[in-house]
Amino acid sequence: MSFFNSINVSASGLTAERLRMDLISENIANANTTRTPSGTPYRRKVAIFREQQPDAFAMALGKASSAYGSGNGVEVAGIEEDQSPFKKEYNPNHPDADADGFVSLPNVEVVNEMINMISASRAYEANVTSIANTKSMAMKALEIGK
Repeated sequence: MSFFNSINVSASGLTAERLRMDLISENIANANTTRTPSGTPYRRKVAIFREQQPDAFAMALGKASSAYGSGNGVEVAGIEEDQSPFKKEYNPNHPDADADGFVSLPNVEVVNEMINMISASRAYEANVTSIANTKSMAMKALEIGK
């Protein structure tokens, strides 16, 4: 694995975790949104990650040089809505209450979102540390030639 490849892998992790943190922030911001443009309460959004697939040229080059087999990084496969049921709360005075006086609230648990935010933040920090360590190793390698 080259220095640039390891930086690219970590950079893809930074991008993916930043998107994950953006979605978590959106979920927290909409934790009390009872009506979206579609007329339903807000549904929690989740990022789906997968390993990056190398392009055909990189795959052929890697096989030819016997260097293929290192990691490719991560990419976002998609953003999906959590299909868990909405929470119900009795509040007959709410404008979105049904005939029985219950309001459907988003399926967002703020405590779980905060835990996910901490996890995403730690993963982001780990990728930053990996880039810093790769840079340090490259600088030390350059010092060997002096």
